Amino acid sequence: QLQLVESGGGFVQPGGSLRLSCAASGFTLDSSTIGWFRQAPGKEREGVSCISSSGGSTNYADSVKGRFTISRDNAKNTVYLQMNSLKSEDTGVYYCARSPFRVCPGYVFKLYDNWGQGTQVTVSS
Repeated sequence: QLQLVESGGGFVQPGGSLRLSCAASGFTLDSSTIGWFRQAPGKEREGVSCISSSGGSTNYADSVKGRFTISRDNAKNTVYLQMNSLKSEDTGVYYCARSPFRVCPGYVFKLYDNWGQGTQVTVSS
């Protein structure tokens, strides 16, 4: 059974940092692109970042460029999202998702076939 499990969310003050993890089971990540998405209260889910199956290509939404870094450790079957200089507008539930494409296919939901359950990130003073 293919499964993605996010962890690392929590409560942090503006300017703080968190590192999210996306652990895969039932399949190996090295054949998959992984995307991070988030959904703020009352808003639509949006793409945040993605990383190609090799890790050689990454993409970031304009709102997080320079603050977030996506990486992967295929030996641990895990993808990470390092989030620095967090802002209140980064608050939301963060999801990781798997795409069978070898490179980032953008943030079109239907191009991702497995989703985690999400982890809550709250940025507030």
